[in-house]
Amino acid sequence: MPNMSLKKNPMPVQDADVRNKNFDEVALGYTEQQAIDEAKRCLNCKNKPCVGGCPVKIYIPEFIAEVAKGEFEKAYEIIARSSSLPAVCGRVCPQETQCEGKCVRGIKGEPVAIGRLERFVADYHNKNSISESKKPLSNGKKVAVIGSGPSGLTCAGDLAKLGYEVTVFEALHLAGGVLVYGIPEFRLPKSIVQKEIDGLIALGVKIETNTVVGKTLTIDELKNEYGFEAIFIGSGAGLPKFMNIPGENLKGVYSANEFLTRINLMKAYLEDSDTPIQKAKKVAVVGGGNVAMDAARCAKRLGAEVYIVYRRSMNELPARREEIEHAQEEGIIFKTLCNPTEILGYSNPGDKKDPKNGTVIGMTCIEMELGEPDASGRRRPIEKKGSEFTLDVDCVIMALGTSPNPLIKSTTEGLETQKWGGIIADENTGLTSIEGIYAGGDAVTGAATVILAMGAGKNAAAAIDEYLKNK
Repeated sequence: MPNMSLKKNPMPVQDADVRNKNFDEVALGYTEQQAIDEAKRCLNCKNKPCVGGCPVKIYIPEFIAEVAKGEFEKAYEIIARSSSLPAVCGRVCPQETQCEGKCVRGIKGEPVAIGRLERFVADYHNKNSISESKKPLSNGKKVAVIGSGPSGLTCAGDLAKLGYEVTVFEALHLAGGVLVYGIPEFRLPKSIVQKEIDGLIALGVKIETNTVVGKTLTIDELKNEYGFEAIFIGSGAGLPKFMNIPGENLKGVYSANEFLTRINLMKAYLEDSDTPIQKAKKVAVVGGGNVAMDAARCAKRLGAEVYIVYRRSMNELPARREEIEHAQEEGIIFKTLCNPTEILGYSNPGDKKDPKNGTVIGMTCIEMELGEPDASGRRRPIEKKGSEFTLDVDCVIMALGTSPNPLIKSTTEGLETQKWGGIIADENTGLTSIEGIYAGGDAVTGAATVILAMGAGKNAAAAIDEYLKNK
């Protein structure tokens, strides 16, 4: 019998005053009965608008229909036709603006909880399935993938299923890219990412870590000396942006990239970790996106009082609504409509008496008001003269976005890029200015979502397959 409730089944979560002191996953997942009940809210629409909202085109009504029948493994098989990382996507995709944003049930109520159902199905499979992926018969052709983030892993998985000998080259010591260094454990447990990677390895994908392409190896060497017939660049966007205001070089100022990498990849929050992290008392996180929320919530778990400093209003925050709500529940303080102008600290190297020499002691901000819309369509923030104030903090985290690292561009002759560093690639195929070399994800678009990067990796895999079959 259909479930015509206007509300989603709520996601069970840890209590806010408990979870803000630990790094365990916040969302606890649906039970089998909750999943079945939620699946019965799907109307199985004839034109399937939800599929059109999914960058990797998962057969959404079909997998949900299997969940409604309690056929969870069949549901997983349907998802796996399109997605190499379902347990990841079910946790971190912005479903509210993609598949769920197109759901017909959302017109007069809440949409079907597609993301929560995808997560449930993937977790059920990972917990209960004993069958292993079988390595397809090799077609003898070699493809290199640079970067083991979502675009690279998706491209590698799709090509491996077609029989290609795929090697992924990862700069860090652990595969996963932004999934392991950028997204906190409480949103995406690293064991989940490793399980997905293990599935790709079972398909025959080789992963070479500690390999910085552009330094350890060049693209020309991969082609000419190692015999790779096609290359996909999915190296992400790991170069942090700063405001270029006074005081950004003080001790206690982090880029969000560095702060999150220390915590997520290096486990700096553990007592026995070899990686240091400042246990600050008061932290200001500058920015309003998902990365800012992640950094703020991590700092809170380390025991700090935390401010989100954002130059527009709450309505313009680009982060997911769920992440904003979780941050508010956990005690993060939002200082909106204000912007930093200077980071204050003791910066005189000759001052031997002051034990805080060179460290952050505060941040000067100015209040803002919203004017006419700018090129992005959002109302432009304007400074209010005479409204400066000082925020009492001993740590500042800049979460202002990232751009692609210029290393690959600088070592690859003929590779065309945008002025800001993004590789120029065809939006449908990922083909760059060099024959046989493709690119996708954040290396092309700048920082974006996991699922958009996966979509780019998927498109590039199809284009590489077509190219090598016709070569």
